Amino acid sequence: MVEVLVIALVAVLCVGALYVASGARVIRQYERGVVLRLGRLRDDVRLPGFTMVVPGVDRLRKVNMQIVTMPVPAQDGITRDNVTVRVDAVIYFKVVDPSSAVIAVEDYRFAVSQMAQTSLRSIIGKSDLDDLLSNREKLNEGLEVMIDSPAVSWGVQIDRVEIKDVSLPETMKRSMARQAEADRERRARVINADAELQASKKLAQAAGEMSEQPAALQLRLLQTIVAVAAEKNSTLVLPFPVELLRFLERAQQQPAVEGAGTGRTGRQPSVNGATAQPPSSSGNGSPFPEAEAPLPETRTSEEPAAPSAPTPPAVPSSAEQPFAHH
Repeated sequence: MVEVLVIALVAVLCVGALYVASGARVIRQYERGVVLRLGRLRDDVRLPGFTMVVPGVDRLRKVNMQIVTMPVPAQDGITRDNVTVRVDAVIYFKVVDPSSAVIAVEDYRFAVSQMAQTSLRSIIGKSDLDDLLSNREKLNEGLEVMIDSPAVSWGVQIDRVEIKDVSLPETMKRSMARQAEADRERRARVINADAELQASKKLAQAAGEMSEQPAALQLRLLQTIVAVAAEKNSTLVLPFPVELLRFLERAQQQPAVEGAGTGRTGRQPSVNGATAQPPSSSGNGSPFPEAEAPLPETRTSEEPAAPSAPTPPAVPSSAEQPFAHH
């Protein structure tokens, strides 16, 4: 009889130990425990550590309190300026109320994901393409507010929302590249024109300074020659003043004008009683004659001059013209 009682007592103790062991729970530091007793929510939230529940009566739900990083799938949308884009994002959130996360929503992760996708489509339709590309901070804030409003009742707090990438069509990329290239070209031309304006002002000031000292222009010429010679090349660039070319041109035109003037007056004054013929000039106004003019026949004072018909000058033969040019 005693042996039966001892065996029964040992059996009860074993069953009790197993019952207690089945009700033991361990909650991690980053978790919180929500207990449902016979389907009803217990007010107390179990803290990290060792805790006990009633087996078969209580049901413990562990809720992760860490920040969850959830990628939002890429969404296709049309911006306000009618450009088709594909935008994806990432959302950071955490649970702040474990009881609401278990009771208020069936699956808070799925709910937050769907809310992020719909909000992302909505923000794409309300924004321009330039805002999506350059003003992402403002769009992130608006997207965070749109997701956080319903998530508060779920016991979830949206920590941060970031737009990751904006995919554009190839035609739009080429158009934007051409626009950026044209803008860079415009800026380069404006800068070049501004530089030319400043350089012209400085050159005008330098010319004014050099006009006061004529030797300064010669020194500048020598400096230019030294700078070019330092290149160690076979080509030597020598600046030539334009004023000197104009002086030579005027000197070349002056003899031509004088020759034309003598041709209009007829014969030249006589030398020793002989009349000199003007030298023949070429078609280009050059003072060089094509052939030396023959000397006219001289007459003395003893021979009377015929007043009616003057004697024509004798034409010398070719032997008497040693300096004739053909």
